[in-house]
Amino acid sequence: MKTTVPETTHYNPVESNLYMALELGDKTWKLGFSVGLGQKARLRNIAAADRVALKREILRAKQRFGLPETAAVWSCYEAGREGFWIHRHLKSVDIENHVVDSSSIEVNRKARRTKTDKLDVTKLVEMLIRYALGEKRVWRVVNVPSCQDEDDRHLHRALKTLKQERTAIANRIRGLLKTQGISWSASMAGLSQEALEKMRDWQGQELGAGMKSRLGPQIRGWRQLTTEIAALEKQRLQLLRQEKGKKLDQVRRLESLKGIGINGAWTLVMEALGWREFRNRREVGGFMGLTPSPYQSGASSREQGISKAGNQWCRDVLGELAWLWVQYQPTSDLTLWFEERFAQAGPRARKIGIVALGRKLVIQLWQYVEWGVIPPGAVFYSRLSS
Repeated sequence: MKTTVPETTHYNPVESNLYMALELGDKTWKLGFSVGLGQKARLRNIAAADRVALKREILRAKQRFGLPETAAVWSCYEAGREGFWIHRHLKSVDIENHVVDSSSIEVNRKARRTKTDKLDVTKLVEMLIRYALGEKRVWRVVNVPSCQDEDDRHLHRALKTLKQERTAIANRIRGLLKTQGISWSASMAGLSQEALEKMRDWQGQELGAGMKSRLGPQIRGWRQLTTEIAALEKQRLQLLRQEKGKKLDQVRRLESLKGIGINGAWTLVMEALGWREFRNRREVGGFMGLTPSPYQSGASSREQGISKAGNQWCRDVLGELAWLWVQYQPTSDLTLWFEERFAQAGPRARKIGIVALGRKLVIQLWQYVEWGVIPPGAVFYSRLSS
């Protein structure tokens, strides 16, 4: 006997709210709508970034679920390449939106789990309802910066990207010269088209036309990147000397400490300390990705290392700042702690210790820029110590 299940036509809204999840794609967006747990989601597709179609589907969903046009709408989507402009648009039309850290979303642990956009958006809308009902640990919500805070992060990121590209080109040039028996150990600034013409290979012969045609664009690219880097560094220095503002004041305060230069101070402030509202030191360490990852199951227990789930830009600069702090702040409490525990240890242990020092250091720097608490034993540059 065949049994048929009647289609659900009656819905029980949760506090008369409409819940919407977005699965974002390059060409299409998949929308999932629901009004309560256990109810089949309404799925719709629209063209990517079509705000008119998005508004239309929201109104149709309210009609389908029997909600008034004034009903509140909760929405969510996973953080990704689209950034935060969608979040800002949804907030501008009075939609309570949440940008979700994709790594915090629970998934099926089968070796070959089924994954489709339909399943993903259905899962998202169910988790959104659970979050709205008070299950706050169901995922991690991204702290969205303001437009100005987000724009302030581009200068130092552009600088680091350009420097990485310049280093890659310099390594490529040295590698190409090495194939001809030429070891270029001098500064890349001295490498020009004229110097290229004077070069001789391992047997004293002029470089071939093919090699010159390959090296020429690389040299010009290196010089162009150097010019752009100098321009950005000049712009940053002018802002620091001439402009006023909370973030710039914080950069100046950090830079006054020995061992902290403009690169480290600028990155820490613009990425985190200047706009993020941390409640405690655990949140600071978690944002930087400098938290432990223990694994314990039954009799098995081990440490998997730091999570590296935080801000990569800050974490990269913290390693450098930690070593510089040990060098230029030898009388500080942090350096004394590091030397006491890791001075006689091997290279691997010292590397582990410097990560721990970086975590302690960023917490003290946060306390310094937030409340003026000077790191114990720290000294300032003589020109600013007064």
